[in-house]
Amino acid sequence: MTSRRSLVLSAALLAVLLLALSVYTVDQTEQVIVTQFGRPVGDPVTEPGLHFKLPLIQQVTPIDKRYLAWDGPMVEMSTKDKTYIQVDTFARWRITDPMRYFLRLRDERSAQSRLEDILGSETRTAVARHELIEVVRTDKTRQPQRDESVAASMSGVGTLGVLRPIQVGRREIEKAIFAAAAPKLAEFGIELLDIRFKRINYNPEVLERIYQRMISERLQIAQRFRSEGEGEAARIAGRKERDINEIQSTAYKKVQEIRGEADAKATEIYARAYTQRPEAAEFYRFLKSLETYRKVIDQDATLVLSTGSELFALLKRFERRQKP
Repeated sequence: MTSRRSLVLSAALLAVLLLALSVYTVDQTEQVIVTQFGRPVGDPVTEPGLHFKLPLIQQVTPIDKRYLAWDGPMVEMSTKDKTYIQVDTFARWRITDPMRYFLRLRDERSAQSRLEDILGSETRTAVARHELIEVVRTDKTRQPQRDESVAASMSGVGTLGVLRPIQVGRREIEKAIFAAAAPKLAEFGIELLDIRFKRINYNPEVLERIYQRMISERLQIAQRFRSEGEGEAARIAGRKERDINEIQSTAYKKVQEIRGEADAKATEIYARAYTQRPEAAEFYRFLKSLETYRKVIDQDATLVLSTGSELFALLKRFERRQKP
């Protein structure tokens, strides 16, 4: 009786164990490949819930069906204009054909490795076909912001400080990489959703030269501003001197006109005053003679005059008056 009960209990435990080994669950984020001795059996299981398999013989391999990320390493590559840059890219992908994915890649580690090979190769090819400005600038519809004062001052200095218009742009390059890589990844049951440039840096060896060139361009622009400022300062100083000379000239002319009018008025007054009587006229001549002597003769002056000189007349007349 006891042995029979033990057999029944053992059979029940074995049945429970076989049932547990025969049941598996599929999560909403997963799709499952059932394999038998390493080979897939049937179609992939994509419906979430409880499912059954042969115990011990069949194995379950879960495959993620969510959007997955690929973050590529920083890779050094050359552009069309022979500028070495470091490009960091990232992509989004998902598994759309789990059976093909399982047969070709088996697991996500292998998929990441294949993504790095294909996307890295297509990125290097696309970057090598375009110049640096095409890779950096977003698209050709976006115009660079420029300082109008700088643009005006640089109008006669070639292309210094001026960004030329682009033909393609970074977005179109990303689309070209996507178009080239998507069919290759589809062979592995992978759908490429998107790929983007995350970061673009200069090679450290050429970065210093780039900085020096930028500094040189800024110095040229600064020198241009200085030269224009000095020229404008010289023009302002010239206008100032011209205006000062014009003002002084106008003032001198006005002074002379006023002085001439005053002298004429004074002469007219003198004339009326000294022509009223002969004595007044004689007195006027006497005063004018004294003024003449005062201007011509000082304590150090030596004059040689003839007796018939008009300048000597007053002295001669004064001598005649002194004799009596």
